[in-house]
Amino acid sequence: MPEQIRRFPSLSHWGAFTAVTQGGRLIDCEPFARDSAPSDILRSMPAMVHSPLRIDRPAIRKGWLRHRHQSDGSERGRDEYVEVSWDEALAAVDSELQRVRAEHGNEAIFGGSYGWSSAGRLHHARTQTHRFLNAGGGCTNQAGNYSWGAAQFLLPHVIGTYAPVTGRVTDWNSVTSHTRLLIAFGGMPLRNTQITSGGAGDHPVPGQLERAAAAGIEFVVVSPTKADVPPGVRARWIPIRPNTDAALMLAMIHALITDGIHDQEFLQIHCVGFPALRDYLEGKTDGIPKTPEWAQAICDVPAETIRALARQARNTRTLLTCAWSLQRAHRGEQPYWASIALAAALGQIGLPGGGFAFGHASMNGAGNPRMEIAGPAVESGRNPTGSVIPVARVTDMLLHPGQQYEFNGREGIYPDIKMVYWAGGNPFHHQQDLNRFSRAWSRPQTIVAHEIWWTPMARRSDIVLPATTTLERNDIGGSTRDRYVFAMHQALAPVGSSRNDFDIYRELAARGGYEHRFTAGRTEMEWLRHIFESMASNWRDNGYVAPEFDAFWSQGFVEIPEPEKPFVLFEDFRLDPAGKPLRTPSGRIELYSEKIAGFGYADCPPHPAWLAPDEWLGSPKAAQWPLHLLTPQPAGKLHSQMDGGAASVDLKINGREALRISPSDAKARRIGQHDLVKIYNDRGACLATAVIDTGLKPGVVVLPTGAWFDAADEKLEIHGNPNVLTIDVGTSRLAQGSSAQSALVEVVLWEDAAPPVQALKPPKIGKWNRAA
Repeated sequence: MPEQIRRFPSLSHWGAFTAVTQGGRLIDCEPFARDSAPSDILRSMPAMVHSPLRIDRPAIRKGWLRHRHQSDGSERGRDEYVEVSWDEALAAVDSELQRVRAEHGNEAIFGGSYGWSSAGRLHHARTQTHRFLNAGGGCTNQAGNYSWGAAQFLLPHVIGTYAPVTGRVTDWNSVTSHTRLLIAFGGMPLRNTQITSGGAGDHPVPGQLERAAAAGIEFVVVSPTKADVPPGVRARWIPIRPNTDAALMLAMIHALITDGIHDQEFLQIHCVGFPALRDYLEGKTDGIPKTPEWAQAICDVPAETIRALARQARNTRTLLTCAWSLQRAHRGEQPYWASIALAAALGQIGLPGGGFAFGHASMNGAGNPRMEIAGPAVESGRNPTGSVIPVARVTDMLLHPGQQYEFNGREGIYPDIKMVYWAGGNPFHHQQDLNRFSRAWSRPQTIVAHEIWWTPMARRSDIVLPATTTLERNDIGGSTRDRYVFAMHQALAPVGSSRNDFDIYRELAARGGYEHRFTAGRTEMEWLRHIFESMASNWRDNGYVAPEFDAFWSQGFVEIPEPEKPFVLFEDFRLDPAGKPLRTPSGRIELYSEKIAGFGYADCPPHPAWLAPDEWLGSPKAAQWPLHLLTPQPAGKLHSQMDGGAASVDLKINGREALRISPSDAKARRIGQHDLVKIYNDRGACLATAVIDTGLKPGVVVLPTGAWFDAADEKLEIHGNPNVLTIDVGTSRLAQGSSAQSALVEVVLWEDAAPPVQALKPPKIGKWNRAA
């Protein structure tokens, strides 16, 4: 008789699903019945759960076994591994933790986890890692994130909160009913709307866009690539040079001032600092009026197009939205600040369907109508060391311990890291200038990793502990921007000898003498009940009664009602600026920030400005590197997760990522469709397969992130990972965010034999002669 088919509710960052199992194997992932647009990434999961890339047993790098913390870190990525017992592996980790704490202090341990490993909130690797390390005395942590790090530290100075960049923006119901012109700087690529941190029961954006188009909303997409125009929407495409959106926005404000149609009343009552900004725009401070003609030379957008767009925006209900990608660039603070200033000059902030927004189509859930009540969460606890660095400055920290840096008005000193503890992330995906990062990665004495698969990070660690997937444990998941919370039932026994992070840390904490501080005396199911009851208490306080935990767990999900009234960003502030002030020093929108002025940062002045990036098509470097490389999120995976899965592999061409290039740029380089090409600059080089794209502005090439890093040395990455090419500098001293979208390159035809890709094959596991 065939094995019984069983079904279990579960959740991923790309959507809720029912796990279908047979004979102890995952055979299908059926999308949640209420999901209007399920993600294709779900089909990658069965093969990845049972992939030969799974880490079967704890493994230790041979060189580290021989010499422990005195081993040669440059052998990481080349050395063989030896499989060991869990007891031996955990003893080695515990011994290193104790040694580093005793010899160097807790701040010498870098808790570098970066948190997209699981939609479940209990088994959230970043939270568990920091909870464990904090319980043991602390670590050096990270501030901010790679996704919207510049915005996170700029926006509180300007509007008193960074909540709008997390998706808390004027919702789609208000947009559909009231917006008549939607200008999307950076576009609205639907591939990004597959994903929500914490998972999603529904993917409503395609349907919302259909309703918006049916309501007669005009879309204008300002982007170097037509791929950022959402399908099914008849949008006007304005091709723009990458990294120049701030100049276009400033010129639009200048056009409004010149025509005398800027909203002087709103600027006076709801904002501070407009006179200083106006002086800058009119050239009184630097002798350069920020006219549409000035912007045309920078943006390559006709001056009359800029003027006409400014007038149209003033004469109709307009929503400005900026993609997250705009602020992931050198001087990335400026387009976000400039968009707020433009929205203020239009005078529509706080009106239904008007004003500004961030992240529409940068993730699923932005603008999703949802009651403002809690989602499931676990606290990581207080870090006793207080040691923290800006998240994107990890390479600087590892290479330059003791060096001083500036960040958001304070000065810090990089700690001397002796041990890296990483779980649930792949820094060889999200960090810039990976060749430089590889050199930095060789410096710590010991690197410990919890990982499911033999990812590039696992292959470059000293002690590797095999972790379970979502389907091999119980959990609870949900996003603060989605109307569902899900029970995640264990569907499979752990593959191989893998363990979940909670159990690994519980045993290590017991060895270290602080198990109760870490577990709070709770088992896995007791934690899930605690998480749910804490969330339900918040719901009750906000007028919504949640079911009991047992009923929730049995049903598999709970749905939060949609709010009765559409949410409009800053509606209360517009109606009563004195009674409902913003959390800025002035209580108003700060178009000039006295606090930022006090920092004295030339790379982030106290009002929005055009600051040329170090690398862009108008810079001197473009003479040597004439193509601007954009590195968007991939369509077939989440960051680098599931790179070996079917949805990702099907988008590769001849086993490599696809580089999109314009017909004119391809012709000038004798490149044909699906030719193998080398993309390179003075930081590195990688191979990719060329795809000729008629919807791409000449001078721009596009290579998505996420290919598992595959390089034997610094000369050539062969799988198509663009972060060997991207620049590793902070956006400014204010935010120190990632500048990934500011990179110039050259592309040439690869005429040698194509080297085989090794990244999606397991590494060599060797034997260990203990007697020797």
